[in-house]
Amino acid sequence: MSTHVITERRTAAAEGEIVVFHIGMRVNKWRAVRSWLPVFKAMGPMLKELSRDKESGLLGFRVLFAGPRVPYIVQYWESKEKLLAYAADSGKKHRPAWTAYNKAARKAGGAVGIWHETYVVPAGGYESIYGNMPEFGLGAAYGTQPVGRRGERAADRLKAA
Repeated sequence: MSTHVITERRTAAAEGEIVVFHIGMRVNKWRAVRSWLPVFKAMGPMLKELSRDKESGLLGFRVLFAGPRVPYIVQYWESKEKLLAYAADSGKKHRPAWTAYNKAARKAGGAVGIWHETYVVPAGGYESIYGNMPEFGLGAAYGTQPVGRRGERAADRLKAA
């Protein structure tokens, strides 16, 4: 992740359809550490596995927090097919983690929750702008370009995406 601030106004260089995947957890019972800590720790190895495999389809991600109980990750994927293939592959880290969560969740009495949302956004359905920022979000996943190449206004960039 670059911290170099780009002082010109830029926009993501994404072309065509994009896939945005949000995945997270919610700690419902703080004292049930044995229930939620394994869920929290499972994501790191998956992200390392995906980041090492350039053919996986993961283009970039950002770890965020929606308050102290809800860590989540925004991911950018090359295609929904690659996202779904990773999720279903029994030879990758996701399937065993999902199986372990389901087994533990039955015993944990709601101590930890998990969630995900997948957005498949067609060309023309997204736009971005970054001013005085390092590459971030969609721009970090796809790279950036000067705003003028897509249009100075958000409405112009939405048409050009």
